[in-house]
Amino acid sequence: MSDIEKANSSHQNYSKFNTPASSRIANPGALGLFSFASTTFILSLYNVNARGVAVPNVVVGMACFCGGLAQLLAGMWEFPRGNVFGATAFTSYGAFWMSYATIFIPGSGIITAYGDNVDELHQALGIYLITWFMFTFLLMIGALRRNISFIALLFFLCITFALLAAGIWSDKVNVTKAGGGFGILTAMIAYYCGLSELLVKGESWFGLPMGTIKQERVD
Repeated sequence: MSDIEKANSSHQNYSKFNTPASSRIANPGALGLFSFASTTFILSLYNVNARGVAVPNVVVGMACFCGGLAQLLAGMWEFPRGNVFGATAFTSYGAFWMSYATIFIPGSGIITAYGDNVDELHQALGIYLITWFMFTFLLMIGALRRNISFIALLFFLCITFALLAAGIWSDKVNVTKAGGGFGILTAMIAYYCGLSELLVKGESWFGLPMGTIKQERVD
């Protein structure tokens, strides 16, 4: 066997063992996006004091099981499909909602640990929210070559986290309400993206454009 044939043989063996295995797992994108959208929508309505609701504890169940567990599972299912971006986003935000719900569960002792020191609690929650703003901003950078819908979703989510952090740090209700307003907008975009993922070509009467960004060919 010549050197060229050996090289080709080695390349074929390398490709065989390093090519991602095909997955028969259905697209979990719609599940992850709808779960995120619904939980975000409910909490954002509470943040704008819709229907006079000021205490957000009802969202704990949604945050644990819909925004949390369902979205976490969607992220896990994205891994074998080879979608690193979707896996990272869904798993991370699923963990976010679970951690957020834990804060408001009385048995966790998180809020009671601060006692009467409300200012320290607000400072801690502000740091928590601004950290998720930073993560979302980094995720938005990763989405810049994907599609316009995801860019818009993450852009407005960045604003939402920033305003909620600023509102709780400054103790200004109007800033928190503004964060709730942007949260509602974020949820609507997530619903749109989820519906676009759900409307599979060949199984639906129509589809929704995501604003695909043309990719340059890499040789």
